[in-house]
Amino acid sequence: MMLNGMRNEVRSCPYSFPQSPDFLKSDQRGSVIGRLSAKDQYLKVGNGPARFAHVALAAPGDVGSWEFKTKGYQFWTQANERGIFFIKAVLPGIYNLYSWVSGVMGNYITNIKLPRLVFKPPRDGPTLWEIGMPDRSAAEFYVPPNETKYNNNLYLKQDTFRQYGLWERYTKIYPKKDLVFTVGTSDYKKDRFFADVLRVHVDGSSQQPKYGFDVVRLELELFRHELAKKHYIVAYNKMDIPPTAS
Repeated sequence: MMLNGMRNEVRSCPYSFPQSPDFLKSDQRGSVIGRLSAKDQYLKVGNGPARFAHVALAAPGDVGSWEFKTKGYQFWTQANERGIFFIKAVLPGIYNLYSWVSGVMGNYITNIKLPRLVFKPPRDGPTLWEIGMPDRSAAEFYVPPNETKYNNNLYLKQDTFRQYGLWERYTKIYPKKDLVFTVGTSDYKKDRFFADVLRVHVDGSSQQPKYGFDVVRLELELFRHELAKKHYIVAYNKMDIPPTAS
């Protein structure tokens, strides 16, 4: 009943009852229909219709800029298996069309009129190796069973990586050595943890505090290169312990 009610609400939008002149009714909004294809010059198979691509109209910007927009509206839809998409109830304005395709690297952007569109992923050469799929999901990696006390019934059979507290499982499963992925032999479904979890913290009482600090710095740089360039303050705790003070 709840699912049917949600679908009815989605079909009813935009509502007709608001009286504010700032809320535009259906006949005051536009729609966009188009077809998107994917063409990766280094793939022998998989090119063609952008099956089930996520497509959006959002404020003009650079490739992928929609992820950082906090103002204005974004209008999203998902293409069908033939790459055909339909975005309805779009407010008047100037937009870029953005898209990402599960299994295809990069983001797509265009600000032209919409004929049949072709997405050519950014490439410097053929893929030498990859871990997982470029699908913006961690579902294909190893997701450990959750502790019962944290279980959310919504994610018992699907999207299990969304369970609360799973990041704490890493240290318990691998108490001494980190999980190592070897390109060419490892299976990302078993040998790649679904999240990047830090076990190291900078502590003056540890045997290798400098190593702990370097790990934290490396994680920042891997997350975003600009962060590693910023000024920072180093604070060691437990400096009153005799071995540490010396």
